[in-house]
Amino acid sequence: MDQKILSLAAEKTADKLQEFLQTLREGDLTNLLQNQAVKGKVAGALLRAIFKGSPCSEEAGTLRRRKIYTCCIQLVESGDLQKEIASEIIGLLMLEAHHFPGPLLVELANEFISAVREGSLVNGKSLELLPIILTALATKKENLAYGKGVLSGEECKKQLINTLCSGRDVPLTAEEVEFVVEKALSMFSKMNLQEIPPLVYQLLVLSSKGSRKSVLEGIIAFFSALDKQHNEEQSGDELLDVVTVPSGELRHVEGTIILHIVFAIKLDYELGRELVKHLKVGQQGDSNNNLSPFSIALLLSVTRIQRFQDQVLDLLKTSVVKSFKDLQLLQGSKFLQNLVPHRSYVSTMILEVVKNSVHSWDHVTQGLVELGFILMDSYGPKKVHDGKTIETSPSLSRMPNQHACKLGANILLETFKIHEMIRQEILEQVLNRVVTRASSPISHFLDLLSNIVMYAPLVLQSCSSKVTEAFDYLSFLPLQTVQRLLKAVQPLLKVSMSMRDSLILVLRKAMFANQLDARKSAVAGFLLLLKNFKVLGSLSSSQCSQSLSVSQVHVDVHSHYNSVANETFCLEIMDSLRRCLSQQADVRLMLYEGFYDVLRRNSQLANSVMQTLLSQLKQFYEPKPDLLPPLKLEACILTQGDKISLQEPLDYLLCCIQHCLAWYKNTVIPLQQGEEEEEEEEAFYEDLDDILESITNRMIKSELEDFELDKSADFSQSTSTGIKNNICAFLVMGVCEVLIEYNFSISSFSKNRFEDILSLFMCYKKLSDILNEKAGKAKTKMANKTNDSLLSMKFVSSLLTALFRDSIQSHQESLSVLRSSNEFMRYAVNVALQKVQQLKETGHVSGPDGQNPDKIFQNLCDITRVLLWRYTSIPTSVEESGKKEKGKSISLLCLEGLQKIFSAVQQFYQPKIQQFLRALDVTDKEGEEREDADVSVTQRTAFQIRQFQRSLLNLLSSQEEDFNSKEALLLVTVLTSLSKLLEPSSPQFVQMLSWTSKICKENSREDALFCKSLMNLLFSLHVSYKSPVILLRDLSQDIHGHLGDIDQDVEVEKTNHFAIVNLRTAAPTVCLLVLSQAEKVLEEVDWLITKLKGQVSQETLSEEASSQATLPNQPVEKAIIMQLGTLLTFFHELVQTALPSGSCVDTLLKDLCKMYTTLTALVRYYLQVCQSSGGIPKNMEKLVKLSGSHLTPLCYSFISYVQNKSKSLNYTGEKKEKPAAVATAMARVLRETKPIPNLIFAIEQYEKFLIHLSKKSKVNLMQHMKLSTSRDFKIKGNILDMVLREDGEDENEEGTASEHGGQNKEPAKKKRKK
Repeated sequence: MDQKILSLAAEKTADKLQEFLQTLREGDLTNLLQNQAVKGKVAGALLRAIFKGSPCSEEAGTLRRRKIYTCCIQLVESGDLQKEIASEIIGLLMLEAHHFPGPLLVELANEFISAVREGSLVNGKSLELLPIILTALATKKENLAYGKGVLSGEECKKQLINTLCSGRDVPLTAEEVEFVVEKALSMFSKMNLQEIPPLVYQLLVLSSKGSRKSVLEGIIAFFSALDKQHNEEQSGDELLDVVTVPSGELRHVEGTIILHIVFAIKLDYELGRELVKHLKVGQQGDSNNNLSPFSIALLLSVTRIQRFQDQVLDLLKTSVVKSFKDLQLLQGSKFLQNLVPHRSYVSTMILEVVKNSVHSWDHVTQGLVELGFILMDSYGPKKVHDGKTIETSPSLSRMPNQHACKLGANILLETFKIHEMIRQEILEQVLNRVVTRASSPISHFLDLLSNIVMYAPLVLQSCSSKVTEAFDYLSFLPLQTVQRLLKAVQPLLKVSMSMRDSLILVLRKAMFANQLDARKSAVAGFLLLLKNFKVLGSLSSSQCSQSLSVSQVHVDVHSHYNSVANETFCLEIMDSLRRCLSQQADVRLMLYEGFYDVLRRNSQLANSVMQTLLSQLKQFYEPKPDLLPPLKLEACILTQGDKISLQEPLDYLLCCIQHCLAWYKNTVIPLQQGEEEEEEEEAFYEDLDDILESITNRMIKSELEDFELDKSADFSQSTSTGIKNNICAFLVMGVCEVLIEYNFSISSFSKNRFEDILSLFMCYKKLSDILNEKAGKAKTKMANKTNDSLLSMKFVSSLLTALFRDSIQSHQESLSVLRSSNEFMRYAVNVALQKVQQLKETGHVSGPDGQNPDKIFQNLCDITRVLLWRYTSIPTSVEESGKKEKGKSISLLCLEGLQKIFSAVQQFYQPKIQQFLRALDVTDKEGEEREDADVSVTQRTAFQIRQFQRSLLNLLSSQEEDFNSKEALLLVTVLTSLSKLLEPSSPQFVQMLSWTSKICKENSREDALFCKSLMNLLFSLHVSYKSPVILLRDLSQDIHGHLGDIDQDVEVEKTNHFAIVNLRTAAPTVCLLVLSQAEKVLEEVDWLITKLKGQVSQETLSEEASSQATLPNQPVEKAIIMQLGTLLTFFHELVQTALPSGSCVDTLLKDLCKMYTTLTALVRYYLQVCQSSGGIPKNMEKLVKLSGSHLTPLCYSFISYVQNKSKSLNYTGEKKEKPAAVATAMARVLRETKPIPNLIFAIEQYEKFLIHLSKKSKVNLMQHMKLSTSRDFKIKGNILDMVLREDGEDENEEGTASEHGGQNKEPAKKKRKK
């Protein structure tokens, strides 16, 4: 039969073919076609023949075609056909589709739609036909029956698209595209996750015809919501029976979609621009509005496209910092916390992206690394000054920057952990920055490097070449960088032999470099190696446990080299270090400071180290027992021509010997008791003891004359003898300190030893007094004035405890020797202060264990406990009434120490605060420890606060002339730092606030500094509890009352809210404080208004949406208006106050300007919303009325007051003062009047926008505004002539100038009120 059809089709006319086809039964043709197609035979030719014999001009032909179409579609979908045959069939059907009449096209399209609905399409191949059918349908002009109505072909097409929603190859208008997009986006939530990426792909292709914004917004919104829901499910406490989506699957789908979008952006840059624009707009009000982990991951992937890279990274960078600034603003203000709900921050979202990227999101990693480095580069610590890192910005803006830098480091560390392929690059970039940025601080990069190495030393072996490359630059890097770099890579040295060897080579070269810094770096490197490569038999010490997984180190120790090898290696290094003992003092000093740590970590080296120290000491020690002085100081000083310098830091050498010896006696000797000791080993220990003993005895006997350092000696810095004497004096003082510590450590509380200690101290004291006296005469601070004390922190804490807290009966007699000297006790407290100051500035202290945070913390706790007890049990008043001495009393020093310690603990030991406060509790017994653990930080802090409150009350109850302002100031500072530890919602906090408020209300002191710190405390507490506007209003009334009115005829009634405000403190102290607080309130209000504006601009413009949207904003709007209303009354008071010219006037004018700018911002916000919300609220009208009646007119009179005041100043000033003084007065006037034009402009801008708002809201807001004063001016010719004439006379005859003073200055005042 098939042959027959084909042969008939070959004829020229189709008549016979038509007749033959009509004779066939219904099923025959379809069966035939089916068999032929499945066999893979000539299905295409057969199909062409059938179409030829079924013209659409006849009804029978049309119906036959229709059946064939249905049969073919089923065939293609069955999947039984070969690919080529299926394609050929679909191609033929496409070619013939436009011949169909309209109704059949509708039928065919409906058939497709029902197949899609039922899901009976298996491979979807036949769907390629649908767009052709729809396009053909659109060309039909006649009306077609569709559903119950009659539509044209075009309308039919629209309805079908609506029903099916797939229009990729169909030419669509813009509205139709929008329509399709909306329909598709609404389908997301009903679809299976795996089905979404293909649909997204189709949508992106479609978006090239328009609706890019809708497509992107829809996709981002859907996945952001899905992420949020997913996170809530995972963090939910109750175990959900069904988790909607498994985490991995969701991430993979998101990854695919991100790739689709990036691919689409590469093809269509407009889409990329739309994406950046969409996310930027969302940020205007609130940085968290539009960002979600999904949108951040998308942005990071877009950074791979060159065109968008900088733009996107910049957007993310600003979002991060804005987010941290918002967080800082929120944390600092209870007012904002109550209004703005706490939400997740950009930083957490970015870290979530890093976590999610584990699901093979390789396209995100490059962007993450770039963002991490950008944040670290932009917001790391700023320039270096005197070796200390200084933040260029003020402390407030420092916090967001620090957080941003830390976030950058976290991003890089986490990315490093997850993605192997990027590790090499991260390491390389970090090392590049360490090596190339020697001049700028790079501590943040070194910390990151340290964390990376800690995480995976073995993994980094593959990158070891990068590290060894960095070693080549060691001798060119600053010492601090070298120390930190080597400390960071130290775990690698244990794992990699080659790396260790290359480091040693570099260090050996550096040892003989020309630069002093390079040699110091070499010493630092060698000491580090000695500390970390243990020799067999060394004692294990708790400090030397490396934060390195045990398995990683063990593997290496057994496979590459062992402890015996370590020993030869360490002795070799010791050999190198001995050579340093002939180098400059700085190099030797490093060695002496490092040896103690080496011993503590590597006890087997004791013999070698101690022998080295002993032989070094013998060079400067006078062995004959009756010779005074016992040390050859001359040998310690190097003279090169006129230049005199220290050659041997003998005091540090002795200090090192003393600490090493004490450690050796306490640690090694007890363990050797049972063994046979080696003679030589015993020898050095005996020798050193004898030498120290002998030095002590002879130092006590020596007079200052023996050192040639008595009062008559020359100590000036300008002569070589003076410089030499200064160096000697500091050496002797250092030696005395070392011997004090040595004798105390071996004293076992013997009275004789303590007498020796006192004698040594007297020697130290005499020298110190002579130096201070000479320095005082020379009127210059000496370069080495604040030499660090050589006492160790551990000793200082033991000494203070013995002096003040030791109550053991057997110790009392000997301790009374030390306690009898007030000077000695003051010295002990002073050294403690010096150590804490050092900790605050550098983060560590000098001396043994000075780099060990735990030991420092332990000593801090002990010292604090003693100082606290001493201060509270012997108040300054009691101590000072006894005897008048020069300098501060011990109690005052103790208080100063406490103030420094509290701030240092909060700076460096925030996590240990609980432990610190527990250590201060003197009543703590061992048994109470367990019950004690429940007591909160707030309760413990409140207990300490009460002690200091009592002291302050006692001080304030004294007479004004007995008032110790230094102590009061310190007490307020201590209370301020302790109050930061209170939980703002606790009753203890409220109690503290009301106590501070009461003190300010009831005590009047004329001390400006005390007033300032107390008011600062009051404000810092107040803002954490509620908004301070009412407080500001009360204070402004007090200031007005004390200073009087700008109109001298007006009598101001005195309100006495706060006694602390008096004539002496009202201006500038309190005035400037309240103005800076008002500025902060305005900043918060401004922030809220910006947030509201951002929300409005995001709302859709439909009436319904925006009317609903304004409802949640009402409490915020109300709060803003309340704040501004109260601030208005605050400014109303200050603008009428006769403020002294200077900073107060200046600041007030600037803040008024800010007030008007904020009011203008609020008016502009209402301009945006007044249409949709139906007018403006009543309280806004009241605010405008208040500003018109209570502020604007007064601002103008205040401007006149300032200008008249400056004018009168000029008149009076000129008669008596010299021209230079007049010039400075003029400069000050100019500076003060500079903000005036800005203020006038701000007022006029405010009124301009009020006029707009009046028109828009149909409310006359301008009725409360008075017309502004005319501020034009004219040049008075006659006066000008007169002045010019006088100027000429001035040059000839200086004496007459003063007579014309008044007229001379007339034109200077340009802005005159008419």
